[in-house]
Amino acid sequence: MGKAQIGLMIEGQDGLNWPRWKQILQVAEDSGFQCVFRSDHYTNASGEDRDSLELWVSLTYAASHTHRIEFGSLVAPTTFRPPALSARMAAQVDDLSAGRLVFGMGAGWQEREHKKFGIPFYDFSTRYAMLTDALEITRRLYDSDQPVTYHGEHFTLEDAQLLPRPARAGGPPVLIGGNGPKRTLPLAARYADEWNALFMTPDDYRERNALFNTYLSEAGRQADAVKRSMMVGTLFGRDDADLQSKLAGYDGRSAEDLMARGMIVGTASAWVDQIGALVDVGVQRFMLQWLDLDDMAGLSAIARDVLPHFH
Repeated sequence: MGKAQIGLMIEGQDGLNWPRWKQILQVAEDSGFQCVFRSDHYTNASGEDRDSLELWVSLTYAASHTHRIEFGSLVAPTTFRPPALSARMAAQVDDLSAGRLVFGMGAGWQEREHKKFGIPFYDFSTRYAMLTDALEITRRLYDSDQPVTYHGEHFTLEDAQLLPRPARAGGPPVLIGGNGPKRTLPLAARYADEWNALFMTPDDYRERNALFNTYLSEAGRQADAVKRSMMVGTLFGRDDADLQSKLAGYDGRSAEDLMARGMIVGTASAWVDQIGALVDVGVQRFMLQWLDLDDMAGLSAIARDVLPHFH
């Protein structure tokens, strides 16, 4: 069985509060998960609003209350914060954790939360241009020991210098997530240290990964310059009866239906097979989307029965 890093992805807007965050981090740290990532949202796209911890406050806690796991944003919308502020916070949280942060950056997509909290929400082309500026600013601030001036389409710098300098050369690794073949992949090929795909079958991933390698070559970068990860939906059954009970909540969809949508579904042995198939086509790290923020027993079972096959 090929080796891979396996960690968790928590939807931060879906009921995350301090007791749950502390518990999730502790279980991940103690059980052997490689990482914990979380989304950066105020609300879900629909439905009743739930608890939601602010991203950078929660990651600062993770930096100072864990010792082993990597952690990060999956992903932080450029619309929420000026890019120089995000770059400063990411570098300093990375230093606080002794180099365990991954800085996931994105364009933002959810209109509802922007409207609710008074954040301007632009069309996709504008948000994409804002992200491009933000990536350029982040790279320049991390890479240059001298003051940086940059005049972008949406954001600028005037003799800005990141002090203290990041302890890691080049700052924390930058992650770009998404499957888009025309915009996201070329952007990741240019700027990312890690490309994070979303909900893909092995066949689809093989094809998209080959395209990404083409973009990397065009950008003058080697294929191994960028780590390959995937955020996957999950449905875990401790046994067949538990699995069937949970499938009942998916409107009659079968395990095969959900797997075709890029989810990992089944008992531990099925998870091992499905993760192994993705490892075989090049996925190096998995962020398992874990929606039940109180089901620590399920996480412990995965740590016991799945992780040893890959870690």
